[in-house]
Amino acid sequence: MKERQETGTAGLDNFSQGVAALSSWIDQGNVGRHPEAATWARLSKITEEAGEVVAAYIGATGQNPRKGVTHTASDVEEELLDVALTALAALEHLRGHDARSGAMLADKLSRTLERAGLRS
Repeated sequence: MKERQETGTAGLDNFSQGVAALSSWIDQGNVGRHPEAATWARLSKITEEAGEVVAAYIGATGQNPRKGVTHTASDVEEELLDVALTALAALEHLRGHDARSGAMLADKLSRTLERAGLRS
């Protein structure tokens, strides 16, 4: 598997723009749906992706004796990233693709670190 380039805080705007573009592309593919149905689909997709994390972990740890080991730790990581990206894209959908998901996530992290006593 090739190494991924990580996006630092300097790339936060580009990151958010990418998430917004992806979210907009998904919405354009579902333009015929009722807006509420489209939102339900976007939100339920997060749960579907979370289920894929669990399935990958079960496969990576060989918990199904009939199937054995069917996934790798890398598969679990990829599924976790799918959950995160799907959630951020749903946030962009709810906000009209304003490309603020990265900044909002950074702010949420900052507030959580403060609550945990890891940042003042």
